[in-house]
Amino acid sequence: MSKKVALITGASRGLGKNIALHLAAQGIDVIGTYHSKADEAQALATEIANAGGRAVMLQLDVGNSAAFGEFATAVSAVLAKDFARDRFDFLVNNAGVGIHAAFADTTEQQFDQLVNIHLKGPFFLTQVLLPLINDGGRILNVSTGLTRFSTPGFAAYAAMKGGIEVLTRYQAKELGGRGISVNAIAPGAIETDFGGGVVRDNKEMNQQLSSITALGRVGLPDDIGGAVAGLLSEGTHWITGQRIEASGGMFI
Repeated sequence: MSKKVALITGASRGLGKNIALHLAAQGIDVIGTYHSKADEAQALATEIANAGGRAVMLQLDVGNSAAFGEFATAVSAVLAKDFARDRFDFLVNNAGVGIHAAFADTTEQQFDQLVNIHLKGPFFLTQVLLPLINDGGRILNVSTGLTRFSTPGFAAYAAMKGGIEVLTRYQAKELGGRGISVNAIAPGAIETDFGGGVVRDNKEMNQQLSSITALGRVGLPDDIGGAVAGLLSEGTHWITGQRIEASGGMFI
């Protein structure tokens, strides 16, 4: 039986990198995307290769939907050349940016950037990649705990992710005929460089977030990489159209 292949956007750093490492450790081959950090992307591919896996990294700006057709062509070429197949199995829409701005101060430029990267991008990237996804495959959209609880400064960001969660249910309904399951994973506060690394580097904020989390700490990248690997493992295909929060129990 041939190995599964996962395409992960934003795989050169942060949660995307951790997801790639966890899936590779399960024997899943990886096609990852990066925006500008080619060196970090290649370092990840080398790390996976040194551990006995296979990974290919492709450049992609998820905020530029005009380039998606060209990207799909590149994915087809990689599938044929590097993996001897014409389709992949798992799509993880992970790439994103964090913009912290109060509702009253959010600019139209910031709003448009978030729309393009977090809502329009995953919508049309998934659409253009549909012919390359195996029947019976999986799509996992990365959302946020901020769609359930409200923390000032993330109104626009959370609104986009709320749209992704609704989109997830529609995708699950409309792609179910192909046996494709679609879910959204919603991380809580995680120690990464996301949003300038504030959760990781601000000790006071880290402690405050830990105090309102049932498991008594903020999340680590491995918490999310492990959760994604679990959601894409054998035995979870019957779960579809769901928002699965991985926050350690924040605000419960």
